[in-house]
Amino acid sequence: MADILIAPSILAADFGNIQAEVEMLNSSTADYIHIDIMDGVFVPNISFGFSVTSAIQKHATKPLDFHLMIEHADPYLSLCRDHGAAIISVHYEACRHLHRTIQAIKSMGVKAGVALNPHTSVSLLEDVIEDIDVVILMSVNPGFGGQKFIENTYNKIKKLRQLANAKGTDLKIEIDGGVSLSNALQLKEAGADILVAGSFVFNSSDPKDTIQSLRNV
Repeated sequence: MADILIAPSILAADFGNIQAEVEMLNSSTADYIHIDIMDGVFVPNISFGFSVTSAIQKHATKPLDFHLMIEHADPYLSLCRDHGAAIISVHYEACRHLHRTIQAIKSMGVKAGVALNPHTSVSLLEDVIEDIDVVILMSVNPGFGGQKFIENTYNKIKKLRQLANAKGTDLKIEIDGGVSLSNALQLKEAGADILVAGSFVFNSSDPKDTIQSLRNV
C-alpha cells in the first residue's frame, strides 16, 4: 500500500503570521498546501482572495492544491495557475459544463480535480473520470472547519476506487473534512491517497509532528 499524502489546509492557519505558517509547512513532511477559495454563495462562508494566495505562493516551496468552492470557477482558473496551482479542483455541483472546465484546467498544464459534496454520488463522475487526476470527497459539509466527519465517506471511497479501477485510471482520491489520527488509517485502507487536514494540524501543539503522524498511519 502506497504512503498516504498529506495536504494541510492553510485556511486553518494564523493569517497574521502567514509567512511563518507557510515556512513551517515547507519544512514539514507535508506533500501539498491545500488552498480553499470560498465565495459565500456556493458555500456559506468567505475565505480569502488572490492577494492572499499570491502571498502564499511567494513563500511556498510545496505544491499548491487549489480547491474552488465557488459558484463560477471558470473565470478564475488562469489566476489559480498564475498563483502556482499544481492541482485545481472544482465542484461537480457548481459546474454547468464540467467537461469543458476540466479541459480548460488541463490545457494550462495543471492537474484537474473534481470535488463532490457529501450528498453527491460518485457514480455521477463515470463520464469524466478518465479525464481527471483527482477527486476530492468532502467528508463534511463544505464551508466551515472543525466539523464532524461523515462516516459514509468510507463507502464512497470504495465505490470511487472501484469505478476508477474499472476505467483503468490512476485517480488520486483526496479526503477533505474531519480528518484526524482517529480515522486516517481507515481512510487509507478504504483507498484514499491524499488527506486534507486543517484545524487538526494547525491547532495541535506541534503541527509538524502531527503531519508526520498522519503520514505514518
